[in-house]
Amino acid sequence: MSVSLRPVDPVADAALLHGWVTEERAVFWGMTECDEARVREIYEYIDEQEHLAAYLFVLDGTPVGLLQTYDPAVDEIGEWYDRRPGDVGVHLLLAAVPERAGRTAEVVAAGMELVFGLPGCTRVVLEPDARNAASVALMERIGAERGPLVAMRTSIAEKPAQFFFLDPNRRFEG
Repeated sequence: MSVSLRPVDPVADAALLHGWVTEERAVFWGMTECDEARVREIYEYIDEQEHLAAYLFVLDGTPVGLLQTYDPAVDEIGEWYDRRPGDVGVHLLLAAVPERAGRTAEVVAAGMELVFGLPGCTRVVLEPDARNAASVALMERIGAERGPLVAMRTSIAEKPAQFFFLDPNRRFEG
């Protein structure tokens, strides 16, 4: 029984990702209206960018979520908070699949281990939509330090973003 992460394959994983990002519970990802071809295009774009990456959480052989990273020094999200050298931005989407039940802590811990293992990473930055009570509660459960609440407007999203931060000494507790 183990959690691993693997890079998203935009073509092979498009149908799976489309199923997740178009669920009503994923409304905060802003992709509920996308068709499968558009989801594939988005992840092809992510795959081509040096400052972006997307990974699937795989639990005992079953995909159970998505972890995306970005470099706040390059990404426009970094303009909305006090950036530090070594920051790595993270977006999490945990699938509503039975295989993940009771194992969220294990899944998220594996993701944070991957991110903290990235060269130069000294802090993880998370900025869920403040209206997403489940994500905000998850950030609090993992021991993330609450940062500013901002009315963020980027080329991709407009949302009340609640920033949270994790440093290597305050890693995920479960």
